[in-house]
Amino acid sequence: MGKKVLITGATGMVGKGVLLECLDDNEIDQVILVNRRPIGLTSPKIKELLLDDFTQIDRFKEDLKGLDACFYCMGISAVGLSEEVYTKITFNPTKEFADTLYDLNPGMTFIYVSGTGTDSSENGRVMWARVKGKTENLILNKGFKKAYAFRPGFIIPEKGIESRTALYNNMYKLLRPFFPWLKKMSSVTTTSKIGRAMINTIHKEQLERILENKAINVLAAS
Repeated sequence: MGKKVLITGATGMVGKGVLLECLDDNEIDQVILVNRRPIGLTSPKIKELLLDDFTQIDRFKEDLKGLDACFYCMGISAVGLSEEVYTKITFNPTKEFADTLYDLNPGMTFIYVSGTGTDSSENGRVMWARVKGKTENLILNKGFKKAYAFRPGFIIPEKGIESRTALYNNMYKLLRPFFPWLKKMSSVTTTSKIGRAMINTIHKEQLERILENKAINVLAAS
């Protein structure tokens, strides 16, 4: 029987990469997208749920039943935000997703995307790292059958994907000639490898619950 997965943040670079890998995977039958705006991509596999306030995800309970996995790729920069505001935008919606999905599908896999430098202690000096750490801990300890935190560092976009951040796009243009060399480094991953690694967690139990680039690349190839 084919798998049913949910993706948040599919309009972003990481989420788009995960989406494309899911669409290419023959074992995934349905992809539920939760976005604030239409992604502009059509496929028989895609069902798109548009929601301005992600803390109201319980409005779509019927659509969320029977999920095998949630790939939570949504995130924003903390630049210019207070800890209170960043927590409201980052932690609160994730908690609502986790609460709702756990009630409906406790046996599912939940993957939360944070980033290199995330602070599991929640007490470090860097604000965004504390908030991300708090959010990771929520997911890892919620009780899902399988839960993981992906902490990618440097990511190379593939399959025509671009970052929504102009600064990053300009950087990628400068580095493009070096992509073939960079891809050989275990410390560098790609949007495609992140997607493959996430899909593989559905089928395989992972001893590591927090995965950075090297572990993501190994999992993608397994």
